Amino acid sequence: MKPLPPRAGFAPFLVALVVLAQAPAACAAEAAAKPFKPDMARAQKLVTEICGACHTADGSRGAPANPILQGQYADYLVKQLTEFKAGKRKNPIMQGMAAPLSDDDVKSVAAFFAGKDAKPGFAKNKELVTLGERLYRGGNLGAKVPACAGCHSPTGAGVPSQYPRLSGQHAEYTEAQLTAFKSGARANSPQMAAIAAKMSEREIKAVADYIAGLR
Repeated sequence: MKPLPPRAGFAPFLVALVVLAQAPAACAAEAAAKPFKPDMARAQKLVTEICGACHTADGSRGAPANPILQGQYADYLVKQLTEFKAGKRKNPIMQGMAAPLSDDDVKSVAAFFAGKDAKPGFAKNKELVTLGERLYRGGNLGAKVPACAGCHSPTGAGVPSQYPRLSGQHAEYTEAQLTAFKSGARANSPQMAAIAAKMSEREIKAVADYIAGLR
């Protein structure tokens, strides 16, 4: 018995189905490969309307209770804003500020602050500067506290996409964050929580002040 001849137009139909099935994957791959381009005009507007009140118009040296964002790595800022939005990092003010931002807004604002040149700061507590330097550069072997410089670099410049820039940061802000890690109030970095848990209040104050003067 001879096989039935293929119906006319069936083969082209199959080809069309295959092409259609592959199209979404191809589009997704193309979108993933295309680098994100920050909308700096949009970022400037958001910074002026939302961020500037606490972090100043360029993320520079505003109130000590708020972090200096100027010169911080974009990837780190994206991570923090995303975690504020998701509630992984707790802060009622920042959660409210981050909530209306789209993913593209977050990336654009992060790029805006990352593109600014960070201004140097200075330490204030002369009594603790030696202890702060020792902790930052050598850690505390007895308490199993590693040197801060091991992750954040000797100059506090950090490592892009891994560890934030610390140099010049307000001592008050750094102290507050280390204290929050120690108490568990800030829980979006298990690594930092484990380190801060082994530090005394005096050590936290000393290393925070030393970091403020790093450059």
